[in-house]
Amino acid sequence: MTLEVKIKLLKFCFAVFNTIFLVLGVSVAGCAVWILFDEGSFMNVILSEELHVVAAGLLVIGGVVVAISVVGCFGAKSEKRFLLLIYLAFLIILLLSQLFITLLLLINGDKIGRGLNTAADQVILQYGNSSDRQDRLMDNVQHYGDCCGKTCPRDWLNNSYIQSLNLQSPDVLPCSCFKSYRRSVNSSWCSEMLNLTEPQHGRGNGTFTEGCGQKLSDWLQENTVTIVAMDVSLMLVQVLQFIITVHLYQAFGKTAFLKRTNLLVGADHAPDDDPAYRQQNYAYLEADGGLIDRNQMVPYPDDQNQNQVYLSPGQGHQFH
Repeated sequence: MTLEVKIKLLKFCFAVFNTIFLVLGVSVAGCAVWILFDEGSFMNVILSEELHVVAAGLLVIGGVVVAISVVGCFGAKSEKRFLLLIYLAFLIILLLSQLFITLLLLINGDKIGRGLNTAADQVILQYGNSSDRQDRLMDNVQHYGDCCGKTCPRDWLNNSYIQSLNLQSPDVLPCSCFKSYRRSVNSSWCSEMLNLTEPQHGRGNGTFTEGCGQKLSDWLQENTVTIVAMDVSLMLVQVLQFIITVHLYQAFGKTAFLKRTNLLVGADHAPDDDPAYRQQNYAYLEADGGLIDRNQMVPYPDDQNQNQVYLSPGQGHQFH
């Protein structure tokens, strides 16, 4: 395989893996934005410092991936070895950072899970008195998960509003705890008991008996596995990119060396330096219009007499 073909093949592989690298980097950054800023996700209300560190780290990694992907593409296209060195250095830094973030996420998985349970307890406790965002979040979990409370509907007895009603059983629950309901105008609470319904509460039918805790735990585990899988895939692509970039760097070095060598050889054999060209080949006209080559000129033996003798075709020596 010639060097030119090898470089083209390496550039193609570099472009393919760099595109995959860029897509995974943007996906990782998207996960970080989802964890930190999505108000419709329980991830956003989990009281876990480790999870926030992981999310911030993923966001930084995603941003750096986008930046160095551009640098790598420009370096490969323009054959700038210095840019490839920068690309390699950041690949190593990114690889170590991702390894740290992944280990942090795996090691603190149980702690993050406990943070999710704590967040669920807080949402249940403050439901109706907290922000509408957290209320809607809990309603979505219960409605789409067909569940009620964290472990069972009785968890709602810990709610501050339910406690103010002095109920001994969960006769009043969020409307999302029922299979079907008709919400009241000014309340998000429903009940199956007629004496507790409108105008204060809505009307509900068929309470979900399963708690949402296990569903939330499964949801957290699935998302954790997804994030780890993307991070590991990104690291594998980085390893392949590192190998390709090293070979590309070496190929560019060989190309530069060959160019310098050709320039030196060309300079050594330039016409001004070649002995064959140092003698300028002048020609003189004879009287009859013929040409006489200067290389055919014969000097006169006497050094003091610089008269020159010329040879022309068909003539012998002529002395002066």
